Amino acid sequence: MQLRNPKDFWSGVMFAVIGFAFAIIVKLYEYPMGTASRMGPGYFPFVLGNTLGVLGLVILLKSLLTRGERVSALAWRPIVWILGAVVVFGLTVKLIGLALAIIVLVLISAFGGHEFKLREQLIAGVVLSIGSIAVFVYGLKLPFPIWPSFFG
Repeated sequence: MQLRNPKDFWSGVMFAVIGFAFAIIVKLYEYPMGTASRMGPGYFPFVLGNTLGVLGLVILLKSLLTRGERVSALAWRPIVWILGAVVVFGLTVKLIGLALAIIVLVLISAFGGHEFKLREQLIAGVVLSIGSIAVFVYGLKLPFPIWPSFFG
């Protein structure tokens, strides 16, 4: 049997496997589920995992009925730069503060694209820093340092 829509087929398989794996892991570790009004630590990952798994199955079944594109070669450059930027962010956020770590994250991850314009990336980094500080530090009251400790 030849796949008529390989891109959607493999996307559906990936979503279904990852989604149902999360739901199974929640059950294996016996996280308390709770209810919709009083959610336990296992409720959200279980519901989200099953939702993603069902979405994957729908995409997979749809791929068997439609024609579509072939799967292209894996683009390594964006994967390496974006994952590297996330790792650098995680390693530096406590050291240099949330504001600078987000700017560094944006600058590093921008190398994964085809164009790099420093001015645009700096503007995006500053805007994302301001928004993240507003949401996570002031809105959710998470204990992230905003600036490096040597700034005072």
